[in-house]
Amino acid sequence: MPTVVRIDAAGALFAEVEHHLLCDGTPSAFLNACRRRREFREYPFALLDRLRETRQSPKHHPEGNVWNHTMLVVDEAAGVKHQSRDPRAFLWAALLHDIGKPPTTRLRNGRITSYDHDKVGAGLAGQFLGAFAEDAAFIGRVVGLVRYHMHILYVDNDLPFADIAGMLRRTDVREVALLGLCDRLGRMGADRAAEEANIRLFLQKVQG
Repeated sequence: MPTVVRIDAAGALFAEVEHHLLCDGTPSAFLNACRRRREFREYPFALLDRLRETRQSPKHHPEGNVWNHTMLVVDEAAGVKHQSRDPRAFLWAALLHDIGKPPTTRLRNGRITSYDHDKVGAGLAGQFLGAFAEDAAFIGRVVGLVRYHMHILYVDNDLPFADIAGMLRRTDVREVALLGLCDRLGRMGADRAAEEANIRLFLQKVQG
């Protein structure tokens, strides 16, 4: 368990969020309720609060803003946490996986994009967790999952953005796959069978 280094109201909220991530079947219920707390609107929780204001492509995310998507992903992750080798890092990664979207989201030629949100998000996830915990190994595992959570798309489609060597060096690819499945299912109208097939293809490609 990461050592919590803050004992103020924000530190208490961090501990509460972690408890509900690990123990609840649908952590989104608590997360939606705690958004009304003052400390959620202050740094570093403000990094999460901004997700509510960040739009996404309605084609790929009919559920709406990034917060709505994140809540669906967190609940998916809570349902499969028993499959993770590190449930704490896995669930924090589910909550923080798109934390890089607010600063990277742009409207380009009529399309909403968030290029490099995985890379930017890895840095922001490290900042967020570093404000509360001093367990560098734990933070590194979360950051790695955030950094590589888009690699299912990159690898399956043979895109040049893939850094397979870095992913294999810095993360457990099965954890990336599990988070990626939750990410892809955390949207309205997701096709579970098709997304599970995408995950199998990803694992085949990266594991040989």
